[in-house]
Amino acid sequence: MFQWPFRKSLLASLLSLWLIGCNAPEKPESGGQVPISAQALQAVQPYFDQEWAMRKLWEDGLAEVATYDAERVVYKKKRAFEYVQITVKEEFNQQFNVKTDDYNRNDLFPVMKINQFCQIQTDQYPYHYLTSLFFRRDQPVALYKMTTSSQEWCGNTFKSIVDDGVNFQQTFDSYWDKQGVGHRDLRRDVFLEDALSYTLRSLKFEQLPAFDLVVMDLQQTNQAKPPVYYQAHLTTAEAPANDVSEPAWRVAVALASGKENVYWFAKKYPNVLLRQVTWDGRSLQLKSVRRYKYWPQ
Repeated sequence: MFQWPFRKSLLASLLSLWLIGCNAPEKPESGGQVPISAQALQAVQPYFDQEWAMRKLWEDGLAEVATYDAERVVYKKKRAFEYVQITVKEEFNQQFNVKTDDYNRNDLFPVMKINQFCQIQTDQYPYHYLTSLFFRRDQPVALYKMTTSSQEWCGNTFKSIVDDGVNFQQTFDSYWDKQGVGHRDLRRDVFLEDALSYTLRSLKFEQLPAFDLVVMDLQQTNQAKPPVYYQAHLTTAEAPANDVSEPAWRVAVALASGKENVYWFAKKYPNVLLRQVTWDGRSLQLKSVRRYKYWPQ
C-alpha cells in the first residue's frame, strides 16, 4: 500500500504530465515556410528584378498605353490591325479579388494590371479580343489572375485563371462543341505566353540571363482547349542596332523545335516592349507610348 505523501506526489506528477499533453500543439509550428504558390517559380526568381514594378513611375495615377502595328494569321491569312497594351497599378481587395472602390478597407493590396485589346477585321467579320492579366506589384513573375474573352459573329468565349495558392484554377465558357462550360486545374510553375510582354520587362538584362522555363501556350484565342505546356529555353542578348529604333535587349524564347518567339525591350526603364515576332505569325511593332488617364471620373 502506497503512503499518502507518496501517492500525493505521484498524482501531482501525473496531473502535470496530463496538462502538458493537453496544451502541447498537435503539429510543430510552420516557422514561416514559403507557400507552395511562391515556391513554384523559385528556381527562376534570381533572373528577375523583384522591385521592377515598385518604382515611383507607377505612383502617378496614370496608365502606360502602348499602341502597336500588329499582324496575326486568321483564316490562313495575315491580318493587319492595331493592338493596345495598357499597364497600370491598381488596388485590389481580397474579398472580391478585383479593383476596389473603397480605399478605406483593411484588405487592400497593390497589383499591376495589363490589358491587351485588339479588333481584327477578316473577310467575313471582325474579331475582338480583350485579355486582362494581374500580377501582385512585388511579384512581376508569378501570375495572380487572368481573364480573356473573344467576341465574333459565331459567339463568345471567356476564360479565367486564378491562383488558389496551390494550382491555377481555370474556368471557361465557349461556343465550341466539347468546350462549352467547364473548369480544370493547371500547372502552377508556368509563364503564360500572353504575359511575356510584361513579365520579361523585369529581367536583369545586364546579366544576359539564359535559363529553362515552362510556358503555357497563348490563351488569347476564341477556343477553350486544354493548354499546351512548352519546355522552353530563354536567352538574352543586346539587340543589333538595325533591329529596332533605340538601344534594346533581344530576348528569344525557344518553345520547341521550329517554334521561337522573339521580344525586343528598350534598355531604358520601364523597358517598353518595342517589337515582337512569334513563330505562328503574330507580330507587334511599337507605334506610340504615353502615360494617360483613360478612365472617366
